[in-house]
Amino acid sequence: MNYKYTYESPLGTMIMLGTLTYLTDLFFVDEAYAPSYDDAEYIEQLTGPFEVTKMWLDQYFSGKKPFIIPPIKLEGTEFRKSVWAVLQTIPYGVTTTYGDIGKEIAKQQGKDTMSAQAVGGAVGHNPISIIIPCHRVIGSNGKLTGYAGGIERKKYMLDLESKHT
Repeated sequence: MNYKYTYESPLGTMIMLGTLTYLTDLFFVDEAYAPSYDDAEYIEQLTGPFEVTKMWLDQYFSGKKPFIIPPIKLEGTEFRKSVWAVLQTIPYGVTTTYGDIGKEIAKQQGKDTMSAQAVGGAVGHNPISIIIPCHRVIGSNGKLTGYAGGIERKKYMLDLESKHT
């Protein structure tokens, strides 16, 4: 069975998708690359993983560093999963660049370089917004670039985190 839950955040409506065991997607309804899904195939219910996700989001948006991470299941290419794994290591209130992530992925793969553009594509298709903190990735010049949920949301979250670190 597939489940969904609608969450009203300070930044707009978010949708959680998943199973009774895992959160598989978390996204703003109007974000770029939001997954297409057939509402008829999902039961609207606050499952265990969604309860933990809701708790995480409530803590996050109240300015606290969340202490519990919901169980997630990521589906994607091995490259994307490797980028998403690096994203999960970015500490609360800290930013990194696409280039730095590219260097880390290149190192893991035994390569000299990795395209920051390829990394950007994987970051942009992150299926679990905020919890996998793609909003903490900035351009090499320090500018806020490329957030599927919109630059204003990215700025809001980075400001929120900087106030509480």
